[in-house]
Amino acid sequence: MSLEIAWINHASFRLAGASVVYIDPWKIPDSPRDGDVVFVSHSHYDHCSGEDIAKVLAEGGDIVGSLDAIEQIGRGKALSPGEKVQIGGVTISAVPAYNVGKDFHPKANNWLGAIIEMDGKIIYYAGDTDQIEEMSGLSGIDLALLPVGGTYTLDAAEAAEAVRTIGPAAAIPYHFGDIVGSSADAEKFAAAAPCKVHVLAPGESITI
Repeated sequence: MSLEIAWINHASFRLAGASVVYIDPWKIPDSPRDGDVVFVSHSHYDHCSGEDIAKVLAEGGDIVGSLDAIEQIGRGKALSPGEKVQIGGVTISAVPAYNVGKDFHPKANNWLGAIIEMDGKIIYYAGDTDQIEEMSGLSGIDLALLPVGGTYTLDAAEAAEAVRTIGPAAAIPYHFGDIVGSSADAEKFAAAAPCKVHVLAPGESITI
């Protein structure tokens, strides 16, 4: 089955197939309330927004995320790196996301990226992270979603190096165009990455 991946903006994505999964919804322009699952990587305001979660979460939908994000939202299932949850036809495996050599996202916080398996596809959402040793353990990734804006996360060159480590079939850059980073960072990543890169505008999507 095909899977549609839409970049909403910044670090927010919508994955739509047999189920609908939202990742870090923020600045959602409408109220679709069609999300079977919402994944929240950590508690920073541009990733964890109760107002935006309410706009996308379907009645009976599930929220999963880092412990501090779930505590902030007030409901949902908290995951730590290495833990996994299955919700309907969606499997989410929590993986580490943290900074190396800067203090914005400490490893000790147990903030998250995710491996999302649905409709026969494997999507890696890196979260707010630098290139970390745990990336070398990833394999079989159909699509990697990677931050490229620098300052708080990977920059374009570092994200391209992460692609070399992860080996995905394709990638989409994010964490640019709002707060930090620009389309130039996304294009620089696309030029350097050793895989197909889809540089999307907010609201655009691809199907895999």
